[in-house]
Amino acid sequence: MLPPDQYVASLARKRMAASALFRDEAGRVLLVEPTYKPVWDLPGGAVEAEESPHAACRREVREELGLDRVPGRVLAVDWVPSRSRDGMIVPDGVIIVYEGGILTEAEAKDIVVADGELAGFAFVPGDEVTGRVTLLVARRIAACLDAVAAGTVASLENGGPAA
Repeated sequence: MLPPDQYVASLARKRMAASALFRDEAGRVLLVEPTYKPVWDLPGGAVEAEESPHAACRREVREELGLDRVPGRVLAVDWVPSRSRDGMIVPDGVIIVYEGGILTEAEAKDIVVADGELAGFAFVPGDEVTGRVTLLVARRIAACLDAVAAGTVASLENGGPAA
């Protein structure tokens, strides 16, 4: 039996991120185009130390899009295993996707993309999302759209249903 301080120090550290699923009045998904990677994504980002995922989602959306909106309910919790990206190992992590809601045309016109972080944004029909994002993110978005329709929360592993 380890002393409490050693036990706590031995616990795994996981990275965590939070995103928001926004749609427009036509049901299209809001995707952002980061400048630091070749594929599009949902707005959001890393949860900082001592920050809740909910607060991180709100902060990231405000920083990336200039929208200060309280995130809605959780749509998906996705555990992602370690993987190699750009020659480095990205540790496993948990991504939480919140309901961003429906943006009106007027609200969409108020979006201001973060200078240097985003090249732009687009509202993309659900059946065209796969062409802009990674397969992992495409699976996650599809699960979130299903969760919106069903009023449920998707429990995912690597973008797919947890076994």
